[in-house]
Amino acid sequence: MPEDRKASKAAERQAIQDQRQKMRQALDTGDERFLPLRDKGPQKRFARDYVDARFSLGEYLMFGALVFVLVSLVVPASSDLMIYVLGGFWVMFLAVFLDVFILSRKLRKRLTEKFGDVERGTVWYGSMRSLQFRKLRLPKPQVKRGQYPA
Repeated sequence: MPEDRKASKAAERQAIQDQRQKMRQALDTGDERFLPLRDKGPQKRFARDYVDARFSLGEYLMFGALVFVLVSLVVPASSDLMIYVLGGFWVMFLAVFLDVFILSRKLRKRLTEKFGDVERGTVWYGSMRSLQFRKLRLPKPQVKRGQYPA
């Protein structure tokens, strides 16, 4: 009996490993069959392609925040320069907020034109994707910049 249990456990582990490998590969290639549930569906694909086709200020938000933190460590808090650094960070933050707001409005409009009813969470999915570095997005971008979905 223990032999069968060991063999069944090994087979189960192998099946799980194969499923994870298919999912990892799907995140690289965009294969809908093996994508995680949060990334599946025609509306999510459209949102991904739409976001990946445009330039987003949000891609650089983390880089700007890192620069702000490093500069604030070097520049004394009472310095006049710190006022400009803080102001610059707020301008960048507001520009990213405005960019994401405009993206969400345009994306909702395009989704409504193409699919009629917009699935819950799809616009949020696209907005959050726009805040990630393009190279670090999963599933990986399948379109080039400027290549908007039809």
